[in-house]
Amino acid sequence: MTDPVARPRKQEQEPATTTITELAPGVLRSELPIDMPGLGHVNCYFLEDDRGVAVVDPGLPSKDSYVALEARLKSAGFPLQRVHTVIVTHSHPDHFGGAGWLRAETGAEIVTHSSFRLMWDPTEPPDIDVDDVASLRDPEPVGGGEEPIRLGRRYPWEPTPWGGPGVEIPLRRRLWFRAARTFPRLRKMPVPSVRLDEADTISLAGRDWIAVHTPGHTDDHLCLFDPTEGCMLCGDHVLPTITPHIGGLGSYRDPLGTFFDSLDKIGSYGPQVKLALPAHGRPFTDLAGRAQEIKEHHAGRLQKLRDASIEMDRPASVMEMSTHLFAPRSLGGMADSETFAHLEHLRLAGEMERVDRDGVLEYVLTD
Repeated sequence: MTDPVARPRKQEQEPATTTITELAPGVLRSELPIDMPGLGHVNCYFLEDDRGVAVVDPGLPSKDSYVALEARLKSAGFPLQRVHTVIVTHSHPDHFGGAGWLRAETGAEIVTHSSFRLMWDPTEPPDIDVDDVASLRDPEPVGGGEEPIRLGRRYPWEPTPWGGPGVEIPLRRRLWFRAARTFPRLRKMPVPSVRLDEADTISLAGRDWIAVHTPGHTDDHLCLFDPTEGCMLCGDHVLPTITPHIGGLGSYRDPLGTFFDSLDKIGSYGPQVKLALPAHGRPFTDLAGRAQEIKEHHAGRLQKLRDASIEMDRPASVMEMSTHLFAPRSLGGMADSETFAHLEHLRLAGEMERVDRDGVLEYVLTD
């Protein structure tokens, strides 16, 4: 019996199929199963040329995912030894998982944006200068004796800079993260061999693709545009039916504002993009329109925070503010992180003030 109040399934939640679909010359879509909240698959694209095949976003770092990836390659007619390149759109496990394994098996190049860095791996050297990092954060205390927030390197489940709990992650996955941190080679963690900067080109599927840096969802998010066929590999930057998580723990001073700028950048490609290739959900055509919809979604959340602050008429913690943006079933570390990003966007725009009460940050509209 169908639940009459059940919410319709989003495209990104659909389970992976074994179907291989050609979308453009030399561009094939496959789907890998993933076990993550709110997601049922990751799109793993195959880009074929006379050298063999490049693989985009090769799934989770698990044996089951590796087996599925090898099966999809075989089904598409690509022997494993023909994989010459792995493109990782950003530093989340469902996108980089198979990269180290493929490199170990085939010697394939691992291609990322130049700022790619696994946030929980302190053995990896910094990708940008310390002075550049400092320039992205508050350079000095801001009004009312506020201290700049020092984010540092941390596991996602650890206590947050705003005084709340971290993200709830099952013990088994925590142990995997710790093992990967301690024994990165054993866990086949990806080490990029090619790092792209904005507007760099790379030859894939027999033609040049242009690197488009789109920080927001992560600092290192990379899209690739194919001007010949009008394809844009979007990663998680623009998804068809859900909005990507925008957390407050990146290197940028204003993660949400940075995301808006990246959406505008993608939107500027306009009619040049005939087909958007997202990392989850089905390919779609109106990339600029979807980018604008996502901006409007976040504008609505900013207004909810303004309205909540007016109603309470007092400073409130990130955790309390989060209850005005998210349903009870969604509350937790990830919701708090996104709320923090929105509150900081309002503060940096001069609309809110931030106070520290015994290690818990609170926000209120300015007079």
